[in-house]
Formats: sequence, C-alpha cells, structure tokens
Amino acid sequence: MGSLQAVEMAEMLSMEDAISWHLTSNHYPPVPLSMVEPCIEAIQNALTGDWWKPVELPNPVKYKGSTHAPTSAIIEQHHLDPWLELDEEGLE
Repeated sequence: MGSLQAVEMAEMLSMEDAISWHLTSNHYPPVPLSMVEPCIEAIQNALTGDWWKPVELPNPVKYKGSTHAPTSAIIEQHHLDPWLELDEEGLE
C-alpha cells in the first residue's frame, strides 16, 4: 500500500515534497528528513544507470561505518522504486 501512495504523491508533489512525505509516512520509524537530498541524488544516479556511485550521507548517518552509501543501497533501503518507475513511464 505504501508503494501505491508513493506513486500518487510522486505524481502530485515536487520530488522533494513527495520524498519528504514518503520518508516520514511510509517508514517506521520515520526516516529523518536530512535524508531527502541523498535520496534525490540516489534517484538521479539510478536514472543514469550509475547504481554504484557513492552518495554522501548527512551527519550522523552511516552506512556500514562509512559516511557514503552506494546509490543502490539508498534506493533499496528507502524504497525509492516508485520514482524510477515514474521516469520510465514518462510521467515525471
């Protein structure tokens, strides 16, 4: 159900607003809003096929002890697939 809501929000709101809503409403516990920009960067990387490009994480967030996480991990762990599907369909 959260994925369907994310698709609807992605169609109706700016990317930043939709991801902010998604991170705080579709995750428990909510993901801090400091992750919005890294998520947007990860979506942009994924859309260009750069799935392994590291994305800098906000302090104090760490990924396996690092201050950077691969794009693929951010997409997967934050359930950002709806934004990739929207672009493929030409809706964004």
